[in-house]
Amino acid sequence: MVPEPVYEYIVENNLYNNNNNVNKAWSINKIKEDLESLLKPSRFKHILGVADTAKTMAEHFKLNPNKAYFAGILHDCAKYMSDSELLNICYENNIEVSDSEKKKPDLLHAKVGAFIAQKKYNITDPEILSAIRWHTTGREDMTDLEKIIFSADYIEPGRTKQPNLDYLRSISLKNLDLLVYDILKDTMDYLQVNSADLIDDNTSKAYSYYKNAINENKEN
Repeated sequence: MVPEPVYEYIVENNLYNNNNNVNKAWSINKIKEDLESLLKPSRFKHILGVADTAKTMAEHFKLNPNKAYFAGILHDCAKYMSDSELLNICYENNIEVSDSEKKKPDLLHAKVGAFIAQKKYNITDPEILSAIRWHTTGREDMTDLEKIIFSADYIEPGRTKQPNLDYLRSISLKNLDLLVYDILKDTMDYLQVNSADLIDDNTSKAYSYYKNAINENKEN
């Protein structure tokens, strides 16, 4: 919960560590420098937008803004990889590949991103890793941090093509469950028309879960 500059100093100087652990987490600045060298400029701009949006949302909903910022920066850390690279990493490390992911391996960048965040950047916080893991498909009963990264990825300022963006941004600091539901609904509507065979089971289950949650709230 410390301010970002203080956290940077702690990490860079290896403070509050009982040993000289060579696997300490990378600092946020070092991660950004590395990703800027790996990602296309438009993708790098996107992750900065997601990180800033996620941090703002986390502050509003009383979550740790530093965790949200880290997860936002790292959520697309595997986006530079080819389909074959993503599949190979999964097969070599026993990461499950669903039928929809076999048809469209790019969907694996979330799972692989969580793996890379842990193995390369030495991020061990399970909340951050889980938020990266689920930012593409979503899942049933997400944590608030997962909801924030899932939503920030969709509504960050650089996004222009998604439907209902003005509305979604207008509720982004009001009701996380409603925001997640509306994003899932738009996603499902699009996929059912354009790529029904690519709808991930987790996305379908997440949509049903949050649809029921919203309906129950209306009844109560």
